[in-house]
Amino acid sequence: MRRVVTIAGLAFLFSIPLWLGNFYLLHVLIITGIFIIAAMSLNLLLGYTGQLSLGHAAFFGIGAYVSSLASLGFEVHLLPDWLVTLDPKPVWFAMACAIVITGLCGWAIGRIAFKVRGAYFVIVTISFAEVVRLVALNWDELTQGPMALNNIPPLSVAIPGLVDITFIGKVANYYLVLVFAILAYVIIARLVRSRAGRAMIALKENEALAASVGIDVTKYLVLATVVSAAIAGAAGALYAQYVRIVDPNVFLFIYTVTMVIMVVAGGKGTLAGPVVGGVIFGLLPEGLRSLAIAPEVQWIVYGVLMILVVYLLPQGIVPALRSLRQHRHPINSEPQPHADASARRVAP
Repeated sequence: MRRVVTIAGLAFLFSIPLWLGNFYLLHVLIITGIFIIAAMSLNLLLGYTGQLSLGHAAFFGIGAYVSSLASLGFEVHLLPDWLVTLDPKPVWFAMACAIVITGLCGWAIGRIAFKVRGAYFVIVTISFAEVVRLVALNWDELTQGPMALNNIPPLSVAIPGLVDITFIGKVANYYLVLVFAILAYVIIARLVRSRAGRAMIALKENEALAASVGIDVTKYLVLATVVSAAIAGAAGALYAQYVRIVDPNVFLFIYTVTMVIMVVAGGKGTLAGPVVGGVIFGLLPEGLRSLAIAPEVQWIVYGVLMILVVYLLPQGIVPALRSLRQHRHPINSEPQPHADASARRVAP
């Protein structure tokens, strides 16, 4: 049954551009999909290791800038007599570089930050995000500062004799983001169901006990950070090649808050949680806007609904739906008191 639902859901998602004639709504779905990918990456840290990163927008922004700079090329003086030059690279290569470099940044932050826990880890991640934002804002020679990087080329894939696709326009980018979202979901699902994933969950439940039975705490926390950062970097690279302009605002704290809302509202520690939370809180502002409500009232309604979800469903929407399903269809494992004796015989 679950496989049927999955196939039907994927078929519906792939069919949306075929019948949705409103390109603005398709744009909203693309942006929502990008942030769902980023939220899934945050969920790997928050939901499966219990570590709250409030600087996750840094990895998103680094991915956007690395991808943009590699695809545009640059010249920068690291020292007065040391000029570093990079010729423009194919966008697919630039996006791969973004994923690798954000993964390395995640490794570095993990090695440093996981020497501390709790509030100290939160402070380290926030500080990292702010430092990166200030670098992007003030290193004009490399990032153009507040003037932004413009005319970022779109992703193109060319295999001689087979395919030549340039992902420009809403429909092409919708399918690109959808494929990346599915890949991110599969990667995270395989990780959390592996031995490493079980170790991460054990650390979340009881770190001291996990360490006492031989689980390398730092190793698995750093692994989670590396994978989380790399996926967030991929989301940032997708964002850059879609909007084709990147400025220091990609590091704003509100982006991290958006990811946290999607994870917590949907259900942290569940694979579907960030997806459900992302769909609801990504499309909700557009739904309120369609009602012709004043912008101030829209955000008030948005905030009230978010508070109600957190208050009424503290575990998130997905865990609440699972509990409801189990309540409506309980599994009765106890034997019937008046069952016929023949029913209890073991079959040969």
